[in-house]
Amino acid sequence: MQRVDYIIVGQGLAGSCLALRLLMCGKKVAVIDEGNPHAASRVAAGLFNPVTGKMPALTWMASELFSSLAIFYTEAEKYTRTSFYHPMPVYRPFISLAEQYAWMEKATAGEMDAFIQKIHHQQAFAEEVTNPYGGIELRQCGYINTANFLKAVKKVVAEQGIFMDEAFRESELRLASGYVQYSHLEAGKIVFCTGVSCIRLFDFVPIRPLKGEVLKLQSSHRPQCIYNRGVYVVPEVWIAGATYTKADQTCAITGAARTQLERGLNALIRFPCTITGQDYGFRPTLPDRRPVLGRHPQYPHVYIFNGLGTKGVSLAPYFSAQLLNYMENGVPLNQIVDVKRYIFR
Repeated sequence: MQRVDYIIVGQGLAGSCLALRLLMCGKKVAVIDEGNPHAASRVAAGLFNPVTGKMPALTWMASELFSSLAIFYTEAEKYTRTSFYHPMPVYRPFISLAEQYAWMEKATAGEMDAFIQKIHHQQAFAEEVTNPYGGIELRQCGYINTANFLKAVKKVVAEQGIFMDEAFRESELRLASGYVQYSHLEAGKIVFCTGVSCIRLFDFVPIRPLKGEVLKLQSSHRPQCIYNRGVYVVPEVWIAGATYTKADQTCAITGAARTQLERGLNALIRFPCTITGQDYGFRPTLPDRRPVLGRHPQYPHVYIFNGLGTKGVSLAPYFSAQLLNYMENGVPLNQIVDVKRYIFR
């Protein structure tokens, strides 16, 4: 038996951020992941943006999340000796004068000062984006090259711990008093970061797959911003997306999604680009749209970290730190995200 401190099942954004944090504080880690190409973390453009919804509103816990992610990804680049963190403004065109006035009112109130770079009352970035009513330029935004990030984490885990490139077999898990066993591993704790994959131990958590499709692009242009209205366009990784479909659970791209994304892309950008492909993935979501983390009600060495939904890039750094502090130091979790909210229903 090989002894480790933690086994992490799943190497998406949740599992990767948690694994890195554990390695950074000197823990011995084993990660098990089969590398599903349609996991949300592998398909996503990696966009992080503090504004959400059709009306001007900050995303939940924006101040905490965005300060945490900037520190974490900067440290993670140094630790893995890899580049994947790309701060960049997001420009969101207004669709009407009414929306422009609503943003001006928000800016006057001061509640979004930390995230507003500039309100453009007239057309801006005219060669790149359609915006006859101007738009809002946001800061503390950007993207994570998730492909580079996941590869870097896999490499450093393999170098400093154990990486098992295979599917997890729940039937081989043994839960003992004070430790867990799996295959040739013995660990103090095991954490399930499995996305939409069903784990029997946590079948009481109502994870709901949310399908998303994206377009893969190619362009020689170098945009000044990430453009986001109806669709987003993220440079370097050159992804445009994304759709949000609860009803469609088919493991395939669709013509309807391509039509929707092409229409949005053509209405948004003015610079030339070519569509080179299309992809899909399934995001793990929960009914209350909050992540889920914490300890199993029956097995004290079994934990979950899941349900990051459409905002994994911004949620994973902050909540991986919260989970680590809970597991190592007993610091209570926020009740809003604690798995107990499903246990005691």
